[in-house]
Amino acid sequence: MSINTIKYQEIINVLSCKATLVAVSKTKPAEDIIELYNLGQRDFGENYVQELVGKYEQLPKDIRWHYIGHLQSNKVKYIAPFVHLIHGVDSLSLLKEINKQALKNNRIIDCLLQIHIAKEETKFGLNEHELSELLELHELHEFKNIRICGLMGMASFTHKMDLVRAEFNYLKSLFDKYAPSHIANCQLSILSMGMSSDFTIAIEEGSNMVRIGSLLFGERNYSK
Repeated sequence: MSINTIKYQEIINVLSCKATLVAVSKTKPAEDIIELYNLGQRDFGENYVQELVGKYEQLPKDIRWHYIGHLQSNKVKYIAPFVHLIHGVDSLSLLKEINKQALKNNRIIDCLLQIHIAKEETKFGLNEHELSELLELHELHEFKNIRICGLMGMASFTHKMDLVRAEFNYLKSLFDKYAPSHIANCQLSILSMGMSSDFTIAIEEGSNMVRIGSLLFGERNYSK
């Protein structure tokens, strides 16, 4: 079997009722997704719009698809009809486009705001000042077809777990600070942080959604 079913059960046991598991299935075939689906997994994450659309079309419709990559505004329209949650929203212009496409599809699309917590400059995301400014914008009230339901962040790619823990701790502090916000379409309840290499630390620091790929599916194949 291509799926590590033992590891899947171990992860489910660790998460228990603490966090939602998003199985990151990017570059993996539909057969692998079905294996996890048959074990009860329903939340799957994809990084590429074309791949996500293709898998949505051929797989069961009760799968909750998470878009976890860096989303370009001109590609929102392709996933707007069905996407369950868009992670990684890092600009007002992207929120505006998601709202526009959600309206066209008569939907309310849930979004997470991505916060830059890592040391790498290549990571995307808002800093605290930008987050505060965004949440205070009056224009946000006009977006009736989106719901900002949490924050997302990626820790530094490092073996220094104390640094990773500090970054997660910082993101949790921002979540606690802004969760009580009383913006009409902003209800922060999801804190998405933690991947295959650091999800146990993320859970300890307050994450309630983790994105795990390689532990379940093995290493990704980018040669296709």
